[in-house]
Amino acid sequence: MRVYPTFFKLAFSWMDAERAHTIGFKGIRFAHRSGAGKILAKLTAPAPSLQTTAFGITFPSPFGLAAGFDKEGHGIEALTQLGFGHVEVGTITGQAQPGNEKPRLFRLIEDRAVINRMGFNNDGATAVAPRLTAARAALQRRHPSVRPVIGVNIGKTKVVELADAVEDYLASARALAPAADYLVVNVSSPNTPGLRLLQDVDSLRPLLTAVGEEADRAAGRHVPLLVKIAPDLSDEDIDDVARLALNLKLDGIIATNTTIARTGLASPAERVEKCGAGGLSGAPLKQRSLEVLRRLKKVTGDSLTLVAVGGVETAQDVQDRLDAGATLVQGYTAFLYEGPFWAARINRQLARNRRA
Repeated sequence: MRVYPTFFKLAFSWMDAERAHTIGFKGIRFAHRSGAGKILAKLTAPAPSLQTTAFGITFPSPFGLAAGFDKEGHGIEALTQLGFGHVEVGTITGQAQPGNEKPRLFRLIEDRAVINRMGFNNDGATAVAPRLTAARAALQRRHPSVRPVIGVNIGKTKVVELADAVEDYLASARALAPAADYLVVNVSSPNTPGLRLLQDVDSLRPLLTAVGEEADRAAGRHVPLLVKIAPDLSDEDIDDVARLALNLKLDGIIATNTTIARTGLASPAERVEKCGAGGLSGAPLKQRSLEVLRRLKKVTGDSLTLVAVGGVETAQDVQDRLDAGATLVQGYTAFLYEGPFWAARINRQLARNRRA
């Protein structure tokens, strides 16, 4: 019998969602600092059969943690000790910023979903970079053969005008690429005004070209570059982004970010409305994210890596996305509901399925 759902109901369900997240994350980091994380890591380590290669990098497992949980690189080592094959840090911006006013994170427990309008709160690229460097070195020492992978997700600073967005992204790429295993350009959060306009291919082409060149120059090596898109794009726009990614020889696409839609929810409409604006993540996103993945796969074939995220809760959800063409799969919202052993459970089931 799983204990965490009861613990969540008693300890966290009544608490402000952002405060609960902060407490839970501090607990995970404390386990690492106290030495308990080393014991956990032995229990949660993915089976060797789950090793997966994407854009030239070997991942311990195809299942990782999406951007948004560790926004500033404070808990990378601790999170990998829970079984995640990779941790995507961010979203990080060129300048430090506090994000939007609180409250800005809301649970829809009946839907196993979350609405957030965090607004890319983070310490800024130059402050985060040394944490990534230290975490990467520590993981390499502990895992000399195949170590957990560090992804870095970058976005636009809120006060920067869209006309100056490219230079803002370049500042982040310059600071963060040397410590990143792969880099993600986030143009799909609904919580930075105007950001999603950058998903238009005419805006996206010069942005991705410039970031890719700057990242490789700063790191002195090729840093795999991916773009993260919204589930709210039309099918035609999804096809356009896929063709652009092929044309620019990107390494991959992450599908998808949160949605601004509010359809099909079990939570009372007045409660949803009270939460206000923001991106919806979790179980309600499952079907649309899978549809976007399948559409991307149809256009791109095997030419680049597809990373699936959105509504992933179980090992079967992970397998469904792998079967639909994803090489890697990420989760986040279910982590809040399922607890610290969520990734390990998914990895064990995936390994059992591969033995069957």
